Amino acid sequence: MSEKRKRILTGDRPTGKMHLGHYVGSLENRLRLQDTYECFFIVADLHTLTTRPEREQITEVGQFVHQLVLDYLSVGIDPEKCTIFLQSGVPETYELNLIFEMLITVPRLERLPSLKDMAKAENLDAMPFGLLGYPVLQTADILLPRANLVPVGKDNEAHVEISREIARRFNRQYGEVFPIPEVLLGEVPTLVGTDGQAKMSKSLDNAIFLADDPKTVEQKVMKMYTDPKRVSADVPGTVEGNPVFIYHDAFNANTAEVEDLKDRYRKGKVGDVEVKQKLINALNDFLAPLRKRRASYEQRPEQVDEILAEGTRRAQEVAKETMERVREAMGMFRLKL
Repeated sequence: MSEKRKRILTGDRPTGKMHLGHYVGSLENRLRLQDTYECFFIVADLHTLTTRPEREQITEVGQFVHQLVLDYLSVGIDPEKCTIFLQSGVPETYELNLIFEMLITVPRLERLPSLKDMAKAENLDAMPFGLLGYPVLQTADILLPRANLVPVGKDNEAHVEISREIARRFNRQYGEVFPIPEVLLGEVPTLVGTDGQAKMSKSLDNAIFLADDPKTVEQKVMKMYTDPKRVSADVPGTVEGNPVFIYHDAFNANTAEVEDLKDRYRKGKVGDVEVKQKLINALNDFLAPLRKRRASYEQRPEQVDEILAEGTRRAQEVAKETMERVREAMGMFRLKL
């Protein structure tokens, strides 16, 4: 990989299979940028501890890691172009996280509403110290490879701002070591769930997964929320904010068909069944090549493991280089053993 290219760091917690919301929120950008940036994609297993510290949940992480890497490969992320690595496999993560904890205050972290939302979603009565420090650990993830750009969903934008603040503070206090990372949002930063009530989420059971088979996609789409005021096909309907049309805009490559459906929907000349059926076709067309790539890698699980291992070795090399720069800038004492 060329040293002249700017670097990207982004990734996901291994908590289950990825869905269409992940695709439009981040994966689409990763595909677009993997040819022009040096990309580091992190499987953030340590982050799962912030909300899922029970042993039963920890033991599930291994299978989720494998599924997450399969999702990456299925959408077209190329391990020859990108570094896919395991967060816990890079020991320098812990060290840099500790250093960064000294550069941020508790009140600053407490102002992040996303942390309270995460605690609420996991039914936590009080904020664990590790969850409060979630954005600091994210900062270590971002700055260990000295990333210039961070493709994230809208809900993580404020976390990257924390990373920017910490990078600036470190550079002012010790010297220029880190770039100031920029945020890159997806074209559809938040994708509404199939229930129309909230963003797509595994925990809310309103998601269409990248690994869903055609029949499952059909079942989920046919149950999708549409215009509640439309009691029959001849009643003019609302397109704006309608989840079915949001998905058409995001995934239906036939724009002429989408515009025709919108026009007829507004005039009360098309039923929800036809609109949904065409969405089913569009989604299955979109997912077909993903299913093919996934099936190919599923037949070679040892290759998936080696891709992750090789990426982790690469991430370790870069992390060691970064920490050498950090220790030198800080003037840290080094014990010779």
